Amino acid sequence: MAEGHDYYALVGMNISEDNKIASFGVDTISRRQYNLMFKNLETGKIYPEVIENTTGGSAWAKDNKTIFYTKKDPVTLRSDKIYKHVLGTDPSKDKLIYEEKDDTFGTYVYKTKSKKYIIIGSQSTLSNEYRFVNAATPDQPFKIIQPRERNLEYSVAHYKDHFYILTNKDGAKNFKLMKTPETKTGKENWVDVIPHREDTLLEDISIFKDYLVLEERNNGLGKIRIKRWNDTDDYYLPFNEETYSASVYANPDFDTDLLRFSYNSFTTPNSVIDFDMKKKTKKVLKEQEVLGGKFDKNNYKSERIWATARDGKKVAISMVYRKDTKIGKNTPLLLYGYGSYGYTIEDRFSTTRLSLLDRGYIYAIAHIRGSEYLGREWYEDGKMFHKKNTFNDFVDSAKYLIKKKYTSPEHLYAMGGSAGGLLMGAVINMNPELFRGVIATVPFVDVVTTMLDESIPLTTGEFDEWGNPKNKDSYEYMLSYSPYDQVKAMDYPNLLVTTGLHDSQVQYFEPAKWVAKLRDMKTDDNELLLYIDMETGHGGASGRFDALKDVAREYAFILDLEGYRK
Repeated sequence: MAEGHDYYALVGMNISEDNKIASFGVDTISRRQYNLMFKNLETGKIYPEVIENTTGGSAWAKDNKTIFYTKKDPVTLRSDKIYKHVLGTDPSKDKLIYEEKDDTFGTYVYKTKSKKYIIIGSQSTLSNEYRFVNAATPDQPFKIIQPRERNLEYSVAHYKDHFYILTNKDGAKNFKLMKTPETKTGKENWVDVIPHREDTLLEDISIFKDYLVLEERNNGLGKIRIKRWNDTDDYYLPFNEETYSASVYANPDFDTDLLRFSYNSFTTPNSVIDFDMKKKTKKVLKEQEVLGGKFDKNNYKSERIWATARDGKKVAISMVYRKDTKIGKNTPLLLYGYGSYGYTIEDRFSTTRLSLLDRGYIYAIAHIRGSEYLGREWYEDGKMFHKKNTFNDFVDSAKYLIKKKYTSPEHLYAMGGSAGGLLMGAVINMNPELFRGVIATVPFVDVVTTMLDESIPLTTGEFDEWGNPKNKDSYEYMLSYSPYDQVKAMDYPNLLVTTGLHDSQVQYFEPAKWVAKLRDMKTDDNELLLYIDMETGHGGASGRFDALKDVAREYAFILDLEGYRK
């Protein structure tokens, strides 16, 4: 299906309950506007109807012919409308089921794991709202679960005759699990199932017939907790490495004792594991292959250290290197950072990263504020009028690594993408002397101008992340760190900036104008390279070989600065 396309992405694979039809979204531009398509799994036939400009996701009703899907605004790309389609009919006549008219919200649709309900969700940075209808009666009107309230966040799952609500209600900053009867869904009926804990972030849940599985984060590390509904068992899966990444798969089967999850670390390739929750045994189904036949995890070491930020907060830095690497001021080190939206960068294995490690590099991640590495408060202390904490944490992490002689400014490199590209732009304006080279991929660098233009994708939905520059206090604060606006006539590190022509999240002209201003104002003779991929968007190339070329380009940049020629 991808043949003949420079870019091809297939998302949202969804199978009808009778296992006969697959729905899926296809994007051949890299603008994240998907054509929703259908395939008969018995005959292999692709159905003639194609629904354009969707999110790619969908939800089947029980009749195996009715399907709900989400359309996007063609200009802002905001997910704003839910439609109902009947297979075999003209998509232009699909019925509009719900329109999200608040432009700070987006909407989506899914089916509960119990298969009983179709759920329509609306989400903003600080609020949620859900509606439901029985999947057996898709023509009935949707009923609201709990009307939206600012600062009330919740998500919905279903089990037996209750909805299970993951929420921050009652000041539960790190979230707690509550439940409510199907017939009484308002928040006044919600009761605690898993109470709030100050030291543990409840990230997600998976519901099985006999088990409740909780994904938690404590002291930066992900935990998987398994609890029987009848309270006869309650335990955590054991993970013994100092730093790692473990996550639960979708697990669509409801009536099973098997939990499928993934595990990897900086030194351990990714494994897909089936865990028997009753017998407490596991089976490794597949381990990521490392080509070449020479990889031995025992040759590498990972560790986690804690830097002290300027306001006294402790910032974790995870790192990996070869055991035979001589660590000192001449050691090249690549420091990665993101720090926005509450998104936590996991300490994952990478086959391509071995290319750096085997050449004597240290690879490190600074778990700065703006993520949820240390819980929800860690995120809230790195957004809005606290955004500069994100940048300060990264700078202070870099200084700590230099102070502890893991590296030096002559051999320290930094990298970040998207909102992490904003981080790169901010820190080189603050402390350009700390870095030999910086890689900024699809960077969000023209903060004020972008957030003033409500026709640009993401703008209206992110006022509670960055601020609304139409308000004077937000304007002045955002202007004070916006990388484009803070470019100065001074020396900058060597820079590689990359973007894609079709980027739907950060428009290509942002990094282009930033680079132009840097070229005009910087006072050094260091490299300043701009690469625009004319075929891709925010996520880079879709083909695995083209994606590897992207990595090779980034690594070649910092290897060349270190004097490597092979």
